[in-house]
Amino acid sequence: MDRVKGKVAVVTGGAMGIGAAAAECLAREGATVAITDIDSEGEKVAARIREAGGRCHWWDMNTSSETEVQKTFGDIASSLGHIDILVNNAGIAGVDKPTDQITELEWENVMNVNVKGVFFCTKHVIPHLRKAGGGSIVNLSSIYGLIGAGDVPPYHASKGAVRLMTKNDALIYAPDRIRVNSIHPGYIWTPMVEGVAQRRGIALDEFKASLGALHPLGHVGEPDDIAWAILYLASDESRFVTGAELVVDGGYTAR
Repeated sequence: MDRVKGKVAVVTGGAMGIGAAAAECLAREGATVAITDIDSEGEKVAARIREAGGRCHWWDMNTSSETEVQKTFGDIASSLGHIDILVNNAGIAGVDKPTDQITELEWENVMNVNVKGVFFCTKHVIPHLRKAGGGSIVNLSSIYGLIGAGDVPPYHASKGAVRLMTKNDALIYAPDRIRVNSIHPGYIWTPMVEGVAQRRGIALDEFKASLGALHPLGHVGEPDDIAWAILYLASDESRFVTGAELVVDGGYTAR
């Protein structure tokens, strides 16, 4: 308990899946959490956390809009006093087509959220982290930021970008006592993954079993599996960890 007590954490894309699990985990461990999302379900997640005794608030924010990000982070710092932790979780899967069949707009849609969103949020949280005397940025990449799988080219490219952005920012901001690390989940059972099954016309149980077979541990992960990893990197327990890749993938990339 109290692993992040007294800290203020911003979780982007906190309305569902990994983001919601991270917000709940951080709040249970003592943080005041600011959920941001374009989905109003984020308000329900915040209310659920408060009902459980945690401290959490929701802000409507589009991470691909620099103006919105800058304003929202200012509002969060003003309302909650400071910002110590940023979890760059907001992301989309995008289209699953061969590279030569992807339109410019389809490519840009993924890059705007998955790459520009991380850029804007990092850019505008840095002044607040400096003011707080340091902090932790946790970027959600993917196993697809480490390896290729022959599908979703924009997603692979975006998550590879997040991986290298993480390492470079870790070097840039180390003198400010700001740590930057990435997490690389395997398949996690979230609404985004369920959506893939629905678009392909595959029954959810069948799809979940097929994904589980790809992992040496024999099953897909749950959002809480990633939330605990986020908590570690957000907390002072990882004070000597920066520029690292924390792979949480059931052994997927061990082969």
